[in-house]
Parts: sequence; structure tokens; C-alpha cells
Amino acid sequence: MLPPIALRHLSGVPSRPLLVVGPSLGTTVDRLWGPVAGLLTGWNVIGWDLPGHGHSPAADRLTPGFSMAELAAAVLAAVTDAAGPDTVFAHAGDSIGGAVGVQLALDAPERLTGVASLCSAAVFGTPAPWHERAALVRTEGMAPMVASSPARWFGPAITAAADGRVQDALRDLAAVDPEGYARCCEALAGFDARDRLGAVDVPLLAVAGADDVATPPPVLAELAAGVPDGRLEVLPGVGHLAPYEDPAAVAALLRAFLGVSVPA
Repeated sequence: MLPPIALRHLSGVPSRPLLVVGPSLGTTVDRLWGPVAGLLTGWNVIGWDLPGHGHSPAADRLTPGFSMAELAAAVLAAVTDAAGPDTVFAHAGDSIGGAVGVQLALDAPERLTGVASLCSAAVFGTPAPWHERAALVRTEGMAPMVASSPARWFGPAITAAADGRVQDALRDLAAVDPEGYARCCEALAGFDARDRLGAVDVPLLAVAGADDVATPPPVLAELAAGVPDGRLEVLPGVGHLAPYEDPAAVAALLRAFLGVSVPA
């Protein structure tokens, strides 16, 4: 059984080229990608939420967990149901969303025109800390993540802005289903695409936040260097949630990478 995810229409109309966007662990796609989507004139932008996040159903504790490959298959199935089996699309995702894009490029390259992987990685450290985090939220709920995430998530630009966006993101995190969060942690623990990056045959844009402590620029550089048609961009003042922290810069990078510009 594939994990439960929900799609969200963020901007554009079906006649435009399709861009599918995915969130970071603990965020909602509306919050993370909504401002970027509004700047991507010429695209039909659809997002997906992780299980137990945003509009996606909570995880059924009686069913098994899922791998990154199964999460990517769930995204592909949802997009296919919504747009048809012959629809090709670009994918952009932050953190675990970026890893889903890499997995899609490996498993269904015929459906993709390009992948943008933001604040992500070919492997997210070692498995043990992810299993420990999964155990923690199952025991104590989301409160420990709300307390610790600001140090992992935010760069100096959004922190200095003091415009309420930090608090908005943390409210979304507090509302996440702990079991869904834990299962995403376990999927991240099992993900390691380093040995397969050379098989990615679609263009890949890796975007790093200069101040990202979770997936710093060298991690994104490794990802870009491993893909035959990969390139790296680094955003100053940005932490781990690049689309949320600097939507204008991310939209500009995506417009240049995706190469489509038509009137609204």
C-alpha cells in the first residue's frame, strides 16, 4: 500500500506546463511553496503534502511504513490520477521533497522534464539519528520538534525579518501527525542514492542555502556533481527552507532552469 498523500493546486491552469512541488519534513506545501508558485507565470503548479502533514491523511498505524521509493510512487500515482498517464512534468522539492524528485528521476525518468532539489541530499547523514527522532515523536509528540527546528530550519534573513513567518511555520509543524512524521524520518533513514546519481538522465538543479546547517552547500554540491546534467546554486542568507525564506530568488532560479515563460 502506498503512503497517503494529497495534492494541492497552487497556481496556473491545466493548459500550461506542469510543475509538481514537494515540501520539507514538518511543513505544508501551501506554506512552503505558495509564494513561489504565485511568481511562476507560465506554469501550472501542483503541490503534494507528506503523510500526516497539511491536507494529507494521517498515517494508519496498522499499516507498514514506507520507503522513499514508495513515497515517490505515491506522488507519481497522484499526479497520474490528476493529470493523466501521459503527462510529463518538472518536479521541485525541498529536503525530503527534493529526495523524492531524485527518486522520481531514477524510477520514472520518462515522466520528468527536470528536477530541482533544494536543501536536500543524496543521503541524509546516518540512519540512527532518524530512528531516534522517530521514536521521540512517537513518545512525546511534536513538541520536541517545535522546540528544536528553528535552529535547523531558518537562516538569518527570515529570522531578521521578524514578520511572523517563523511562527507560522512552527504552528504548521505543531499540527503534524506524529506517526506520519515518524514514518517520514524512517524513509529518510533508508534513503541513499549516492551510487545511483550517475543514472539520473534528466537535468537537475541543486539549490543550497548558504546558512543551511541541515544540508549545507557541500552536500548539495555533491548531489549536483553526481548527476551528469547537474548544477549548483547557493542562496545567501538562506537556511533549510529556501522556497519559504526567499521565494523571489527561488522563483527566479526555477524560471531560468525550467525555461518556460508565457503570459499569465
